[in-house]
Amino acid sequence: MNAERDAEELIAEAAAAPVDGWGFDWLASRATEERPPWAYARLVADRMARVDAALDVDTGGGEVLAEVPRPPKLLMATEGWPPNVEVARRTLRRVGATVVAVDPDGPLPFRDASFDLVVSRHPVRTDWAQTARVLRPGGTYLSQQIGPGTMRELSEAILGPLPPATQRHPEHAVTAAEAAGLRVVDLRRGTLRATFSDIGAVVWFLRKVIWTVPGFTVDRYRAQLLNLHHRITTKGPFVAHAQRFLIEATRP
Repeated sequence: MNAERDAEELIAEAAAAPVDGWGFDWLASRATEERPPWAYARLVADRMARVDAALDVDTGGGEVLAEVPRPPKLLMATEGWPPNVEVARRTLRRVGATVVAVDPDGPLPFRDASFDLVVSRHPVRTDWAQTARVLRPGGTYLSQQIGPGTMRELSEAILGPLPPATQRHPEHAVTAAEAAGLRVVDLRRGTLRATFSDIGAVVWFLRKVIWTVPGFTVDRYRAQLLNLHHRITTKGPFVAHAQRFLIEATRP
């Protein structure tokens, strides 16, 4: 009874916590995830310091872009999830970025050949034709993306056994980039260990990273959450693995 009551308290706390933006500070001391070895934020900062015009697609709450120490003269960002738009605008004032609200399925609202650099961390999808269109000749696209089967252990803990992942393969990204007329100059892959120390961390993560369990709600999956809580309290932190890849492509 005590374990069940503790689970309900943790679940209720996580269900009420805000998930705006794309920061993960709420999980501090409750969950961990290894960082990719290529240090995406540092790569972005390096590229930004060498261009005049740059665009961040799917900026989230602007967390990565806000840390750029030397932003270019023209710095734009797009975001398709309305709650994040105002968060990003507040966050990115200090680097002089303009945040544009967009339709996630629509074209990029910029002229042809507008940017020397386009970046994107964990895009919902990459419109390679639009990316190539807004890049200037010689321009670069740099993106850290979600790989196939990411956090599969957590997905299966809630949903049960799943078929093999068929989406988000790095090779598919390379094919699509080249079909849009870009030249891929770098491709790296990483498998990153993630741990969850309590069921509240799991609930908050599933509310924020919505593709892990599509359509997730606490009420719908309460039984599975209680089972996972028991597993964590008896066996220790739940371990899953995030899949990431870095792709860099240029417009000839």
